[in-house]
Amino acid sequence: MNLTLKIWRQKDATSKGGIQTYPLGGVDPDMSFLEMLDVLNQELIDKGEEPVVFDHDCREGICGTCSLQINGEPHGPDRGVTTCQLHMRMFKDGDTITIEPFRAKAFPVIKDLVVDRTALERIQQAGGYISVNTSGNTQDANSIPIPKDKADAAFFAATCIQCGACVAACKNASAALFTSARISQFALLPQGEVEADRRVVAMVEQMDKEGFGNCTNTGACEVECPKGISLENIARMNRQYLKASVK
Repeated sequence: MNLTLKIWRQKDATSKGGIQTYPLGGVDPDMSFLEMLDVLNQELIDKGEEPVVFDHDCREGICGTCSLQINGEPHGPDRGVTTCQLHMRMFKDGDTITIEPFRAKAFPVIKDLVVDRTALERIQQAGGYISVNTSGNTQDANSIPIPKDKADAAFFAATCIQCGACVAACKNASAALFTSARISQFALLPQGEVEADRRVVAMVEQMDKEGFGNCTNTGACEVECPKGISLENIARMNRQYLKASVK
């Protein structure tokens, strides 16, 4: 396959960036998208040019770091996969592919295709945990009966890999899907009920503080999420936040 790559290049957070064009030939359809970028970078290095900086780690769809905007879509045209699991057979010979970093006020560009997504970490740190003292005669968690539908929903919410695709897909750059998933994974279980009110208020307020936009329920976040996190979590978060605010 022969491709034309239009890639966002930016020296650092304070520099002005722009799109640069790179022709690339000999791309195997069975390559992953990141392997294709590896080939490009090797060519650039061989020419004495600076390689394209992009985030990656596990390359198994687990860590969520390989977050790229590909032809306007977070993680590219496939569904239910991260960028590292996207294969070049999803494209055609002669295609032009535009590759950009995730765009959001709360995700400042560090360099090239790498953005700072620690805003999501700060939302998590604001309340995405259980701090109740469990020492002494506290009942063992495994002995607490939990309805299967709630256990499954909590587990499904916990599959969020914090990649930020929901933010990049949203026209308002909202982090509501991420935040609600982190809230739901605790709120649906009896162990998380004790701190439910404090948790939802703290995490939603931190989300707003980070500069994310408001959710308008267009549903793009659920479509682009590589784990298919449901919009039902946002509805649950809104109900809990309203209830906790009234209290």
